[in-house]
Amino acid sequence: MDNDVRRSFETLAIHAGQEPDPTTGAVVPPIYQVSTYKQDGIGGLRGGYEYSRSANPTRTALESCLAELEGGARGLAFASGLAAEDALLRAVCKPGSHIVIPNDAYGGTYRLIAKVAEPWGVSFDPVPLGDVAAVRAAIRPETALIWAETPTNPLLGIADIAVLASVAHEAGALLAVDNTFASPYLQRPLALGADVVVHSTTKYIGGHSDVVGGALVAADRVLGDQLAFHQNAMGAVAGPFDAWLTLRGVKTLAVRMDRHSANAERIAAMLDAHPKVREVLYPGLPSHPGHDVAVKQMARFGGMVSFRMGSEDEAVRVCESTKLFTLGESLGGVESLIEHPHRMTHASAAGSPLEVPADLVRLSVGIEDAGDLLRDLERALS
Repeated sequence: MDNDVRRSFETLAIHAGQEPDPTTGAVVPPIYQVSTYKQDGIGGLRGGYEYSRSANPTRTALESCLAELEGGARGLAFASGLAAEDALLRAVCKPGSHIVIPNDAYGGTYRLIAKVAEPWGVSFDPVPLGDVAAVRAAIRPETALIWAETPTNPLLGIADIAVLASVAHEAGALLAVDNTFASPYLQRPLALGADVVVHSTTKYIGGHSDVVGGALVAADRVLGDQLAFHQNAMGAVAGPFDAWLTLRGVKTLAVRMDRHSANAERIAAMLDAHPKVREVLYPGLPSHPGHDVAVKQMARFGGMVSFRMGSEDEAVRVCESTKLFTLGESLGGVESLIEHPHRMTHASAAGSPLEVPADLVRLSVGIEDAGDLLRDLERALS
């Protein structure tokens, strides 16, 4: 893309890293289903390609697009979101390092840090990231990283990215922000001071529940190159077909996120007024404790809604009673999903400080007709 004109997000999503193929004129980047490349003499790489673990043209297109969308210096695509997280942790931490994490982090992130990184010698403290004093109190001389999710999974907590960036940098640490729930269309953490953005591209970026992937986008080239070294050395890269599917999903990210957000706003309002619902967790509601911060740093409030029913039995009953909302893990697809985090996605956090309430229901609100979705939930709640 031309560097003298800053294109809109919608335009970048369709064109960044995706110039027409110079050989055929194909307007969609080809799937380079190839493992190795003919070299122009010993050490003479054609276009920088030698082996597809190190680089692949289809993956390059995706990585370039994601870097543009997040406003970063370098993007990297991985086989899964957790593969991306693992590469980040190993790149910026070492035995003896310390991490501050959300006290309601995604269960898979908690498992990776508590069961993989901690035995490697990395310590961590879970804190409410919305409480800046608690974050400051948790920082140690050996703190290498503040790990933020905003909104968090599944309690939809909000953290002030700009404030956390300042706190991290004052301590000589980095700020990583998992931007999966918001997507770069609704929130751009690097512009607010974060050092690196994490995505499970399986979710909103891919958007169609048909591909698993992850990504990192670094704010500066030095960190980006450090992450790229670990990506190649560890090898959990996105395959060319997975990269192509994800890139296809990116093209419609803006229009999908608008619809996800609009539907979620109506559903959150209905649930908030429902007599059987104890509490609704959605940053778009003025009653949400992080609402003012969310207004400041998000374009809209996304498609994730969580709510509490008052008892585990009632939460399970609702999850098992919907017709349009499919009972299933994951999120961010065009279809609506419902789940019981305590028994499903966050079961790995059971018995830990990150254990989620047993009466919690999490919705991934899709792009179906909002009226149909509302009627489905109303029937399940009755």
